[in-house]
Amino acid sequence: MKLYNTLTSKTEEIDLSEKKINIYLCGVTVYDECHIGHARTIIVFDVLRRFLESKNIEVNFIQNFTDIDDKIITRAIEEKMSPENISTKYIESYFRDFTALNVRSATKYPLVTENIDEIINFITGLMAKNKAYLGLNGVYYRVSAFPEYGKLSKKNIDQMNSGARIEIDETKADPKDFALWKFSSQNPTWPSPWGKGRPGWHIECSAMALKYLDSKIDIHGGGQDLIFPHHENEIAQSEGLLEKEFAKLWMHIGMVTIKSEKMSKSLGNTIKISELIRTTGPNVIRLFCLSSHYSKPLDYTESIILELKNKWRQVANAYHELEYRTKNKIAVENQGANPSEFNRELTQYFEDFEKELENDLNLSMAMTLFFKFINKLNQILSANNNLSMMFLNHCSITLERFLRIIGLEMKTMDENVRLEIEKEIKKRNQLRKDKKYDEADKVRSYLELKYNIDLIDHKNYTFWKKKTIDDI
Repeated sequence: MKLYNTLTSKTEEIDLSEKKINIYLCGVTVYDECHIGHARTIIVFDVLRRFLESKNIEVNFIQNFTDIDDKIITRAIEEKMSPENISTKYIESYFRDFTALNVRSATKYPLVTENIDEIINFITGLMAKNKAYLGLNGVYYRVSAFPEYGKLSKKNIDQMNSGARIEIDETKADPKDFALWKFSSQNPTWPSPWGKGRPGWHIECSAMALKYLDSKIDIHGGGQDLIFPHHENEIAQSEGLLEKEFAKLWMHIGMVTIKSEKMSKSLGNTIKISELIRTTGPNVIRLFCLSSHYSKPLDYTESIILELKNKWRQVANAYHELEYRTKNKIAVENQGANPSEFNRELTQYFEDFEKELENDLNLSMAMTLFFKFINKLNQILSANNNLSMMFLNHCSITLERFLRIIGLEMKTMDENVRLEIEKEIKKRNQLRKDKKYDEADKVRSYLELKYNIDLIDHKNYTFWKKKTIDDI
């Protein structure tokens, strides 16, 4: 498999020979609910992980929570809560959102507050190498001690302060030097050899990545907004301490815009995941996040969401009709059609889908192939009543393989409701046989009104499906 490496600006082969891979994904700062930009990054990495695991690759996936930060303290003051309660509140919100989005749990979710000793030891090591020094407001990393500084972001010296979190401290040796430890008297604070305070932003991920992945990081990733200064500083301090490569490959996810505008609280256009789950549904959110190449910007518009809702309806139709036919054995054994050309075509779609994922996780083309598979499957199902069980099972298995990698999940209907619907359909079919069409139409109307379903009459059976997306 090949992925684009931000560090080298090249698409590179990932070494999977040991059937193991270590991934570190920079997680969220838990001072607010997650938005659609967070969803895109985490869902893309979820698909990468699912694909690797489908190839029997063991994935050690570490994703941190920054649970102490100035933003958390500010929010705690606003909400008259402790910083710990704020971080707990929004960690719980994170898990509600991403469980609903069918994102697999990370191997470990380390917290900054659980790794203060490791952070202090890391800083102590840098000071011993004269790569960090004591300033008026804290301990700083000496950027001049790392000649390769800027190699990830490709920024020149004049650009480096743009977008950085600059600490006002006249005792800093260089404006580019960044805080490893911040002195503070405002709780929460921790004792350190240099004074009471808390960690700087960048040091946290370096310490946790090295602790949980033992300096064997195959892929380190996050949103493109983290390239500078966060990931640039991670490289400087980590390679400054280790004096060797920190991570083999750096993978970054493009930003989500709203109607071509950057998301911003000041503009009031930030879309929270919890709101989207209620109004759009988790599967459509996943389809949106996977609808273009992961490294490109992705624009959110209502027209795109409407289009994806229609596509999801087609997926759900194929899934439920296959499920209905296989569960009720609506097939002609031995003499049923088992079109080899359909078998080959459907299988080819999946094989090409995998090839696109292997080619720098080309989600745009991969999802196009998935929808071509769905369209073809729906055509076959609507045009053929005498398909063999062998063919239907093959279709079901292939569809499940697609869904497992993409991370789409069908909502399960209550069994009592399903039995009630099928009981009424059986009653209606008998009425039609008896030519009691008015009474049969009343049963159809009853089912449509009570359960919001459409009935589709085939030659020897009646299939039903939801009129709207059964996903919300």
